Amino acid sequence: MGENRRRASTHRSRGQQDNRRPGRQAQRRTPADAVRRVAFDVLRAVESRDAYANLLLPRMLREREMSGRDAALATELTYGTLRGLGTYDAILNLCSDRPVDRIDPPLRDLLRLGTHQLLRTRIPSHAAVSTSVDLVRSVAGPGQAKFANAVLRKVATRDLPEWLVIVAPENDELGRLAVTHSHPKWIVAALRDAVGAEEIEDLLAADNERPGVTLVARPGRTTVEDLIGLGAGPAAYSPFAAYLPEGDPGELSLVRQGHAGVQDEGSQLVALALAEAPLEGRDERWLDLCAGPGGKAGVLGAIADERGPRLLACDAQPHRAELITRAVSAHAGVGVVDGTRPAWRPGAFDRVLVDVPCSGLGALRRRPESRWRRTPETVAGLGPLQRDLLTTALDSVRPGGVVAYVTCSPHLAETGAVVDDVLSRRDDVQRLDAVDVLTGIAPTLTGLGTGPYAQFWPHRHGTDAMFLALLRRL
Repeated sequence: MGENRRRASTHRSRGQQDNRRPGRQAQRRTPADAVRRVAFDVLRAVESRDAYANLLLPRMLREREMSGRDAALATELTYGTLRGLGTYDAILNLCSDRPVDRIDPPLRDLLRLGTHQLLRTRIPSHAAVSTSVDLVRSVAGPGQAKFANAVLRKVATRDLPEWLVIVAPENDELGRLAVTHSHPKWIVAALRDAVGAEEIEDLLAADNERPGVTLVARPGRTTVEDLIGLGAGPAAYSPFAAYLPEGDPGELSLVRQGHAGVQDEGSQLVALALAEAPLEGRDERWLDLCAGPGGKAGVLGAIADERGPRLLACDAQPHRAELITRAVSAHAGVGVVDGTRPAWRPGAFDRVLVDVPCSGLGALRRRPESRWRRTPETVAGLGPLQRDLLTTALDSVRPGGVVAYVTCSPHLAETGAVVDDVLSRRDDVQRLDAVDVLTGIAPTLTGLGTGPYAQFWPHRHGTDAMFLALLRRL
C-alpha cells in the first residue's frame, strides 16, 4: 500500500514542457500577489457560481500568462485550500471573534488561502501573513486587512499537528476523521462502510494527495513507448498508460493531435475490461451509453478500430457529445441520445458500457470541491437514474453479450446496491467476475475485492475509486 502511494506521488505535474520532452524552462517570474490572486479568483468562482477548479484554473493560467513555478504555486494554493477547507474552517473558528459562516465570503476565502499557506506549505509565516493581508487590503479594504492580520497571526502561533489536537473531537471518531482529513462527516461514514475501518484513514489521506498525471496511448494511434520517448514513465497496470513526471501534458504533440490523452489508469482499465470480457457469438457492435466527455469512448473506439467492431458513443447533452467527437476516430458514431429512452431496437449491441452519472466521490483527489457540494440527498437522487440506465444497457445488449456497469464512486448505494437491485428483478443476467477479467489484463493488480465486482482505490492503486461490474445477458 505504501509503495503504491509513493509511486503515485512521483509523477506529479510541476512545470512547463515543450513538444519533445518535459522540462523546466526559464520563466519570467510573476509577482507573488498575482499568483495568489489567481488562486483567490478560482476559489471565489468555485463558491459563488459552482465553477470547477480543474476546468477554470488552467484557462485562467493561460489568460494571465502564468507558467512554470508560478503556475505550480497557484495550482498548489488553489487545490490545497479546497482540500483543506474543512480543517481550516475549524481552526479559523477558534482564531476569529466571529463564526466562519458569518464572515463575508470573499474575506473567508482569503483567510482559508492564508491558513493553507501557513499550515501546509513551506512559505515562511511572515511572508504568508503579509502577502495574505496585502491581498485582503486590495480586495476588501484596510479595515478587513486589520481583521485578517489578527486572525492569521493567531493561526501562525501553532503548526498543523498542534491545531488538530485542539480542533478534532476526542470522543467522536467520525468527527475526528472529518476534521483531521477535511471531509464532510457523512462522506467519512460512507467511505468507511465501503473500505472498512482499518483502511479509512489511509483512504482519506490519499484523497488529499495531489494526483499524478497519467497519459493514455490510444491503441492504433500511438504507443506507450512513444510516450516514454517524450519523457513519460511506464505505468503500473494499464498496457496503454504512462506517467508524466512533470510538465503540462497539453504541450505534448501526441496529446494535441489526439493520439494520446490524459486519463486515470482505473478509467482506462474498466474500459479495457469490457473489451476483454468473454462473450458468446458475434462481436460487431459496441455502445458507450453515457460517453461524455469521451475518455473511455476514446479507448474503446481505438480498440474497436483495430479489431473491427463499430462503436456508437452517446450522451444526452449536446456539449458533451461534442467532446466525444474530439476523443474518438471518424470510424465511431457519436449521437445525442437520452440513455433512458434509447433510439435503437433491443438487443442491438454486443458490448455495452454504461458509466452512470454519480456523486464523484471516487475522484475527490482531482475535484476536491465536490466533497463540499455533495450531500446524502445527492446520492439518493441519482439512484433512480442509475437503475434506469443500467436497465437500458441490459436491454440494449443481445443474449450472450456483455454490459459493463461503471461508476466513479465507492459509495455502496451507487455500486453493488444498484446492480443487485436491478438484477433482482431479472432472470436473464449473469454476473461475470470482474476481478478475474482485470487481473487477466494486469496480473500484478491486487486489492480489487473478492469479486464478482471490482473496486479500485486511491490508497491501494493510486487511481480514482472506480467501480466495475461485468454482466452477461442470458
